[in-house]
Amino acid sequence: MTAPTRTAPVLAPRSSAELIQAEGPVLAHNYHPLPVVVARAEGVWVEDVEGRRYLDMLAGYSALNFGHRHPALIDAAHRQLDQLTLTSRAFHNDRLAGFAEALAGLTGLDMVLPMNTGAEAVESGIKVARKWAYDVKGVPADRATIVVAGGNFHGRTTTIVGFSDDEEARAGFGPFAPGFRTVPYNDLAALEAAVDETTAAVLIEPIQGEAGVLIPDDGYLTGVRELTRRAGCLFIADEIQSGLGRTGTTLAVEHESVVPDVLLLGKALGGGIVPVSAVVARREVLGVLGPGQHGSTFGGNPLAAAVGSAVIELLATGEFQRRAAELGERLRTGLAALTGKGVTGFRSRGLWAGVDIDPALGTGREISERLMKEGVLVKDTHGSTIRLAPPLTITADELDAALGSLARVLI
Repeated sequence: MTAPTRTAPVLAPRSSAELIQAEGPVLAHNYHPLPVVVARAEGVWVEDVEGRRYLDMLAGYSALNFGHRHPALIDAAHRQLDQLTLTSRAFHNDRLAGFAEALAGLTGLDMVLPMNTGAEAVESGIKVARKWAYDVKGVPADRATIVVAGGNFHGRTTTIVGFSDDEEARAGFGPFAPGFRTVPYNDLAALEAAVDETTAAVLIEPIQGEAGVLIPDDGYLTGVRELTRRAGCLFIADEIQSGLGRTGTTLAVEHESVVPDVLLLGKALGGGIVPVSAVVARREVLGVLGPGQHGSTFGGNPLAAAVGSAVIELLATGEFQRRAAELGERLRTGLAALTGKGVTGFRSRGLWAGVDIDPALGTGREISERLMKEGVLVKDTHGSTIRLAPPLTITADELDAALGSLARVLI
């Protein structure tokens, strides 16, 4: 007897409101997104299910530095999809060596540990730093410490939220791993007081994104580099958001000509197509890992390596760094013109800005919702601060249009 043929039911298209309502019972409520349902995107523009277009001024928290569906990145993904997508690290694949060589060359470091998400890169960096402290520095077993900065955002795993000072991220998730010391960001004296013979590493963001795009004083990164060198500990720079062209240079540390011992990358490294992250470091540091001591089934997969290699090729031209630097000046000029007219202050570097809105005009969330109605997508952070981080492919006219929309919602 032949089994009856079963066909999937044909579902009628659902509206934005219906799709948002449908998520409620089946998705964990760990996000509070703006009420827009994106269905299509290209370049700096996205379109919702009803066909309304929006200018994307967030770029997936810098995961979309090259815009949505950049042709070179889509082509690299398509070509690799026709060949090989995953082997696991149980075997070699033909794309991984080239990706690691290119990434080491781009950063000026020696070795690459490929992972998937930004939080994985941070967790991996922590493990590597501790192993280095025991094997190379000679810290007694289980006594290694890592110094971090207040206001940090490195991810949301239990280890990472344990050394966060964001109570919303911490509450209800303890107990937390020991071994971390927190000092104020942008305070070299406090950092020096916290470093001792047990310190494996200092882990900081060169620019704190989630905190509101906080930019340290000139000389801070140089001071961190000199201090860690004197103390015989590692300098780990988390460039998951700030890196890969966002600030007008390939890496944010380049604004002070600093080379860290360990570099954490993610977000834009996957081109907005696949999650790709990496720990990139000096050979002496990553060389402490041996087989079985760390791993990831998907880390360094051929599809990720192909897309990541294509991202590095785009960055090698210098075009995107130049665009971020040049348009970043236009962004600064536009925000300066709004200061005192609803904007109480801002911080920017390249095409990345934290904009403080007069609380009397609304919260950051309320301003983001008003901009959404204007056809511009941004995201709030703490209080009345919004973040601007458009794709680096944005044009001057598109940037001006976004600033014009911001001016209108502040009236």
